[in-house]
Amino acid sequence: MTIDSWLLERLVCPATRTPLRYDEATTELVSDEAGLAYPVRDGVPVLIIEAARRLR
Repeated sequence: MTIDSWLLERLVCPATRTPLRYDEATTELVSDEAGLAYPVRDGVPVLIIEAARRLR
């Protein structure tokens, strides 16, 4: 599964308002600035800080 490039260009981290990158291996949207990985469930990004996984 991939995220549409048009959508990915517009999505930002809700914590830092910085761009997200899609990690295809884990199917997560990653905020390098915040150190968080947001899940993508059934093709829908879940951009809720409490639902994110800490990377650091």
